Amino acid sequence: MCGIAGWVSYDRDLTGERDTITAMTATLEYRGPDAGGVWTCARAALGHRRLAIIDLEGGRQPMAAGDDGLPVMTYNGEVYNYRELREELRGLGHEFRTASDSEVVLRAYLEWGEDFAGRLDGIFALAIWDPRTEELLLVRDRMGVKPLYYYPTPDGVLFGSEPKTILAHDEAEAVIDADGLREIFTIVKTPGHGVFRGMHEVRPATVLRLSRAGRSEHRYWRLRARPHTDDLDTTIATVRRLLSEIVDRQLVADVPVGTLLSGGLDSSAITALAAAAIARKGAGEPLKAFSVDFKGHESRFQANVQWEDPDTPFAVEVAEHVGAEHIIVELDNAEILDPEVRRSVLRAQDLPVSTGDMEYSLLVLCRALKREMTVALSGEAADELFGGYTWFHDEDAVQSDTFPWHSPFRKAGGIGALRDIGLWDRLGLEEYVKRRYAEALEEVPRLPGESGLEARMRELTYLNLTRWENFLLDRKDRISMAASLEVRVPFTDHTLVEYVYNTPWAMKNFDGREKSLLRAAMRGVLPDSVLDRKKNPYPSTQDTGYEEALREKLAGILADGGPALLLASEAEIRTLLDAPPGAYSMGGPWSARAVIERLIEFNTWVTLYDVRVEL
Repeated sequence: MCGIAGWVSYDRDLTGERDTITAMTATLEYRGPDAGGVWTCARAALGHRRLAIIDLEGGRQPMAAGDDGLPVMTYNGEVYNYRELREELRGLGHEFRTASDSEVVLRAYLEWGEDFAGRLDGIFALAIWDPRTEELLLVRDRMGVKPLYYYPTPDGVLFGSEPKTILAHDEAEAVIDADGLREIFTIVKTPGHGVFRGMHEVRPATVLRLSRAGRSEHRYWRLRARPHTDDLDTTIATVRRLLSEIVDRQLVADVPVGTLLSGGLDSSAITALAAAAIARKGAGEPLKAFSVDFKGHESRFQANVQWEDPDTPFAVEVAEHVGAEHIIVELDNAEILDPEVRRSVLRAQDLPVSTGDMEYSLLVLCRALKREMTVALSGEAADELFGGYTWFHDEDAVQSDTFPWHSPFRKAGGIGALRDIGLWDRLGLEEYVKRRYAEALEEVPRLPGESGLEARMRELTYLNLTRWENFLLDRKDRISMAASLEVRVPFTDHTLVEYVYNTPWAMKNFDGREKSLLRAAMRGVLPDSVLDRKKNPYPSTQDTGYEEALREKLAGILADGGPALLLASEAEIRTLLDAPPGAYSMGGPWSARAVIERLIEFNTWVTLYDVRVEL
């Protein structure tokens, strides 16, 4: 994985702007610590930071297709079918100078033009400048695993892997308006919304073309509703086969590859299949699987609606069962309260979107992984695809007229914290969520005549895959790349997504439990204790000292008159600080603790990014 940056101007000569594109590219050094480069011509300037995964010596970028006048690319990602594409392109007369997937992608564009994107199987975000037509192409993978932002200017565009890259340019302003704050506090993750005013995110599965005539875009892939004709046994076998093939394909690398293992079904499935694939190849060294835990967590653990039991015993059992080397990264409050860790997470995400201590523990975990390897496989997207979240099985959430992940938190008093500081009503969050929800429903692909529960569960699956999952993928990418670690997500493979999206809910839930289909597919691969375990979210500390430290921090901000007061008055914020510890504890991203955390992050963010708030 890497980081990309660029600037196109049709009214200026950019050959003398190497310092500017170098400064933009430098913001992404942690995404690509192994190498960097810039390229300029009269109308375009491209930058690249490289995390070397495939062909460690070759594949340097920006990469030119040949002599002057041919396309130049800056590319972030992995294309898992690059070897097959290279052979096909060789048969069409192309010659290759490197063994990298980057060169395959560039030559695919030369051969097939804009249609090349649909031939790529992988996770990627890339830019191609074509001097022959003076056009820029920005392209993003099907599920939006790798980020890509752009910022139109009066005579062109700025773009980069992350907002900070664009904000390093003098023409871009760090301005946040009401809609930007609504995106942050509702966790809607509207496709295309860049949060900062004037900034946009390239939508997943989209080719954005910029020329002197303006901008145009087209989707090269989208989810479609298709009849499912396989019976249950065939469906279970197909899911298992697809997952096994996908994991095997995603192990391709010239550097060590491991897994993130929580002890839950999703990460355990990926770990088991990866360990089996490595054993088949006779690689010699066992797979390394990493888990996170908190010091004293097992002894102080208290079961609740979200967490039924501690993760670590199950992770240990899975590692032993599949023959993986298990490494536990144990954290304490000091590590996740460390100012350097917290600032690094904020800097990685560019926004105060904290959902609690999870982001900070994830960064520490990824840093530990990076000391051992450069690539890790993770279990994101299984819950969205197979129906793992509680809101798939809560009648109120299923029938609610909002995003399903909002419903259970509201029922548990989750938005009470936002209401208490006046933010829910002041920003019109209710109306904003309703509008975005209606827009999302309009997109849902449906089968003719489909109705009732099957139709509704298709809607919920689509909402989860295109909104909630995009939020989680963005968080995982930003934080892992802040540790210079590439995370691959096999459950986002489009062949699996297409197949399972169109599998009837009656099959996904055939035994009345969450992720019935995935459990059945992994039967015999994983221990029964893991297969029969209730889903737990990513681990979070239950140490009350953590929340106490947050409250002290926010009280200090109030005393200093910090930027957090732009969102709520001192009296309103005091209501949070005066609430008993654990208030709205089941409110998830809108619990009192999470909102306190968000206010602290907002305060730091406004100062660090010199943000101008315009409401």
